[in-house]
Amino acid sequence: MARASYHHGDLRNALVAAATAAVRSGGPGALAVREVAREVGVSPNAAYRHFAGHADLLATVAEHARGAMGAAMAEGLSSVAAQDDPLALARARLRAVGRAYVEYAVAEPGLFRVAFGETPEGPPGCVGGPDPWAMLQERLDEMDAAGGLGRRGRDGADTVAWAGVHGLAELLVGPLAGLDERARGAAVDRLLAAVAAGLAA
Repeated sequence: MARASYHHGDLRNALVAAATAAVRSGGPGALAVREVAREVGVSPNAAYRHFAGHADLLATVAEHARGAMGAAMAEGLSSVAAQDDPLALARARLRAVGRAYVEYAVAEPGLFRVAFGETPEGPPGCVGGPDPWAMLQERLDEMDAAGGLGRRGRDGADTVAWAGVHGLAELLVGPLAGLDERARGAAVDRLLAAVAAGLAA
């Protein structure tokens, strides 16, 4: 598939597409620069003209994975119906991005594992969609403005919310990967309710 899409002058994007496909099917450990170059139909030296090495290519795949996750979260957010109650709306929007985060992880476990893995120094980039962390911040700001964060307020709420949702996502692509769709949905519902209750306490 990568070979068919490669055109001279667009080698970098072809390499990223092939690398993303490798990580999608086999996780971060499946990525090898030589194999990606072979898949695209060029020499490893040609690949190294675009990427410093394995870590650089993996970091680029991670940027695209975070963007895809952000796009999924934005889609989930767009499905939330308008409500007259600002707090009810804020809670629904927070649940929507949390649910979409977990659903992305379950649908794309390989890319999820690389999205927040080790990357070169510097702030994590995001390509192709909004930044998931920024989307969480926006939802919590909305919750705070609506009076939904309790006496502890905004400080530290982002870490608590992300830890809960990310932790469940890790379980659902790891030890709990065998749960059927109904049980998985119930687990997500309970976790999101617990996070909301904790933030409101």
